[in-house]
Amino acid sequence: MNYIIIILLIILIICVVCAIITLNSFIRQNSDSAETANIEHSINESTRQSVKLFSDIVSENQKNIGSLQTARFSQMDAEIKSMRMSMERHLSDMYKGFADISSLSSGVNDLKKVLSNVKTRGILGEIQLGAILEEILAPEQYDTNVATIPSSSAVVEFAVKLPNDDEGFIYLPIDSKFPLDAYSNLQDAYEGGNSAESEAAAKVLVQRIKQFAKDIHTKYVEPPYTTDFAIMFLPIEGLYAEAVSRGLVEILQREYKINIAGPSTMAAMLNSLQMGFKTLALEKRSSEVWRVLGEVKSEFEKFYAVLQSAQKRIEQTGSELDKLIGVRMRAMERKLREVEKVESSDFDDEI
Repeated sequence: MNYIIIILLIILIICVVCAIITLNSFIRQNSDSAETANIEHSINESTRQSVKLFSDIVSENQKNIGSLQTARFSQMDAEIKSMRMSMERHLSDMYKGFADISSLSSGVNDLKKVLSNVKTRGILGEIQLGAILEEILAPEQYDTNVATIPSSSAVVEFAVKLPNDDEGFIYLPIDSKFPLDAYSNLQDAYEGGNSAESEAAAKVLVQRIKQFAKDIHTKYVEPPYTTDFAIMFLPIEGLYAEAVSRGLVEILQREYKINIAGPSTMAAMLNSLQMGFKTLALEKRSSEVWRVLGEVKSEFEKFYAVLQSAQKRIEQTGSELDKLIGVRMRAMERKLREVEKVESSDFDDEI
């Protein structure tokens, strides 16, 4: 805004000077008299005063503009320094984030290398399943690495003990399976957007899970030593969801009598089993309570019979006491009256 005022003042000065010059030329052309010279001198003097006034105004404006520029530059410098410090902090945080991402990427690569080994994947699934069992069930309610079929060398990772008959039990086999390579190929096909590759990868995954179910049923299920079904644990929720969406729940139950479970559904199943254990324990305790109550009832009947006999004896003793007290007391009273009569007659004789 101040620059615009200065420019307008300069333009105004130029216009005044031009007008004066034009007027002087006009005067010189039309008259050379002394009056004209005086007028010209007066105009020149007014022009000089106007120029001086404009010059003072411009100088004052320049000073004001200079001070404003200095303050503005100082403020801008402070803002720039603050922005630079803020940018440096953000860059430092970004560098730290990049370092964390690099470390995480390295960890992910290491995890991929670990999970590329089939045996290692199985161990990880077994650890996860063991943690769920340990959290929900008591140690005496399941066994680990046990042969559910007698004289069989096939050992299942976990087997839950289900009560059977009186004090016996049967095993419910639970085995962890982790077809990560087939599941990863399916996810890559989904991301690629190729429907043909997705269907092919899905068929491979379904076939792998079916083969796992067949192996579990063949190796670990043998009534009456076990239940007529087993559970296959899938350690990843996405893998379990994919199996459910492909209709494997009904297929595996129908063809191999295998139930599949993910981490969340496995916990729900175990909680249901735990409730069954508690219900069975309550039933056993209630039968014991009824047995104790029956014994108490028998003892109470005996106690009542003894109490009636004692009551009869007490009543008999009371009647005998009443009889004894009544007869003997009257006899003693007669004797005492006879004594009184004897003493009275003796006293009269002495008089």
